[in-house]
Amino acid sequence: MGVVGGGVVAALQDKRDLLVEMIGCPAELKGVLVRDTAKPRSHEISPSLLTTNAEDILGNPEVDIVVELMGGQDPAFDYILKGISLGRHIVTANKEVMARHGPDILAKARTRGVQVLFEAAVAGGTPIIAPLLRDLAANEIIGIHGIINGTTNYILTRMANEGADFEDTLAEAQSLGYAEADPFNDVGGVDAAYKLAILATLAFRARVKDTDVFREGISRITARDFLYAQELGYAIKLLAIADSRDGAVQVRVHPAMVPGEMMLAKVDGVLNAVEIQADMAGKLLFHGAGAGEMPTASAVVADIVDIARNLAGNVVPPAPPVLSEGIRVRPMSDLETRYYLRLSVSDRPGVLAQIGRVLGELDISIASAIQKETDEVAQSAEFVLMTHRASEAAMQIAMERLLELDVVSEIGNMLRVEEW
Repeated sequence: MGVVGGGVVAALQDKRDLLVEMIGCPAELKGVLVRDTAKPRSHEISPSLLTTNAEDILGNPEVDIVVELMGGQDPAFDYILKGISLGRHIVTANKEVMARHGPDILAKARTRGVQVLFEAAVAGGTPIIAPLLRDLAANEIIGIHGIINGTTNYILTRMANEGADFEDTLAEAQSLGYAEADPFNDVGGVDAAYKLAILATLAFRARVKDTDVFREGISRITARDFLYAQELGYAIKLLAIADSRDGAVQVRVHPAMVPGEMMLAKVDGVLNAVEIQADMAGKLLFHGAGAGEMPTASAVVADIVDIARNLAGNVVPPAPPVLSEGIRVRPMSDLETRYYLRLSVSDRPGVLAQIGRVLGELDISIASAIQKETDEVAQSAEFVLMTHRASEAAMQIAMERLLELDVVSEIGNMLRVEEW
């Protein structure tokens, strides 16, 4: 009964009459598993409902729906599996468990004839799971582009607006409670990778795990990158991207430059957004709160209502999606896109020619090259390069070879440019 759990309990209590109308019968809270029954709670609850023994919840024959809001893999995964084996329907907000074990969980639920719903696992209160499973069922999903981590979006927005560097902005986000004391899961892209694995699994009916997702965090981005991006007409966002072609899926999370006129470039602060491109429905944008007590509780309670309606009406629930075993994951090296490079170089004639020769040998064409900051004492300068479309594999080799040049002292950053 943490932040989200407290919101769910409050909603079940405060909206009791409305839920009866929607479901057709009361949704009775039968018990809450906590670590410490004596701990003060932000929402009032009868002490008789609190327990420290999971068996009091899972083994209670009067329980129809088990709601898992613990977070983390252990022991949540085991509790979910046990609940399914006992015929309990499951509602979970656990992105880690669903990213790593979602296909197996859904398969077990199908065998046992129970529902497992997990709307709150991605984008908090912004509906995206149900639309993929139901509203877009007639569509072939072509691609997904999303901002699905509010912490990093807040940090990048502040850096863009204030001209601050990463470390200072991260410290501010921690002081405001937007970032954890250990922020790696957010700033390293782990959280977004969990969520993207879930979305890709559902969108492409494929077995995609978090370990299949290429992941790169935001810690190398500096105030100068935002300055140059804005001059070039771009915003910088941590994007979660998935697409399917030729029977293969590519899934990646990394910072990217997004044209300023695109909708995702304008999604700021802690908000989330997911753009889905479908063959029949076209481009659809889902935008809203990605976390927080009541937005996430909203998604959890909606799943409870969905299951409860089926139970109250003796309706056989829809079977979980069947996943294809034949869809492979395409490696990051297959990517083709444009690139932004920020280099520290010697301020002397012929530098651009040497850089151009390295890139040209790898079929990487320079679209523009701008000399920025110059240090006359150190006789160094900063170069900003934009390439035409090139392969990721070639770009990685190019960065290694550029660092071997005497005239290149540092590759300050490399960002992929996403235009879709």
